Amino acid sequence: MPDRPMTDHAISDRFPYPVLYESPRLVVIDKPAGLPVHPGPKARHSVEALFPLLSRRKDGPWLVHRLDTDTSGCLMIALRKQALVEAQALFASGNVRKTYWAVVHRGPTENEGLIDAPLRKVSTQAGWHMETHPEGQSARTSWRVLSRGRTHALIELTLLTGRTHQARVHCALLGCPILGDERYGGREGALHLMSRSLDLSLRDDQVSARATPPGFMRESCQAFGLELP
Repeated sequence: MPDRPMTDHAISDRFPYPVLYESPRLVVIDKPAGLPVHPGPKARHSVEALFPLLSRRKDGPWLVHRLDTDTSGCLMIALRKQALVEAQALFASGNVRKTYWAVVHRGPTENEGLIDAPLRKVSTQAGWHMETHPEGQSARTSWRVLSRGRTHALIELTLLTGRTHQARVHCALLGCPILGDERYGGREGALHLMSRSLDLSLRDDQVSARATPPGFMRESCQAFGLELP
């Protein structure tokens, strides 16, 4: 059988998770929480392990960007090398609108704002984490409150840069750590953070993808009296 992209119908039928956007060059999937993007010693199942379901070509697919294992939502995958180069250039230059939703403890005092706090990686014997530091890489996050409850809030985060753990650290900096984010003060449990949407314009693709909040996040919103838009 010649190397060729699978048809749209084949991708939708064979891929086990929702496909939010697809073209001959790109797909955006709704990655579930708990699924790593790369295989590893503790987890053979991963997004990359599913690549043969997206394309029969020998060159690719490729991850355009990454999501943490515990973060659900929009994840872009390139089926063509040129699309990968174009999309990654847009991510690097800040020309991709990346929106996240998070359920946080308490909630910010204000209804919206901008966090401008550089981040750097810190490694210790216990592992690594990100921290704010004036000599770190530039990290900027615009945020607004979508819904408030007595003990928690639902906030929307627009990442203006793409640093590791940016949403998580910036929420903690607000004094409102993300529910389930034990590393940054949010206590144990499922991480209530999702990549809600991706919007970008490429030469042959106008991408506008929206992911659905996972079940546990919807249940928590209902329990805390938070309204999902």
